[in-house]
Amino acid sequence: MKFIKYLESIAGVSIYPMASLLIFTAFFLLAAFWALKADKKMMDSISHIPLDNDKPENQERNV
Repeated sequence: MKFIKYLESIAGVSIYPMASLLIFTAFFLLAAFWALKADKKMMDSISHIPLDNDKPENQERNV
């Protein structure tokens, strides 16, 4: 691959994979922490949003 040769010539390019891994891990941990600590009633109402067809604005669009 010719693209790898260009990356090898850049000084300090090896920090980018580690930085992206740390950013992904931090985001995943924050999202998991939020999901575990979130209010159960809010999570239940969010989980029913796609199935909630009882609201008038949804009935008007389905007609």
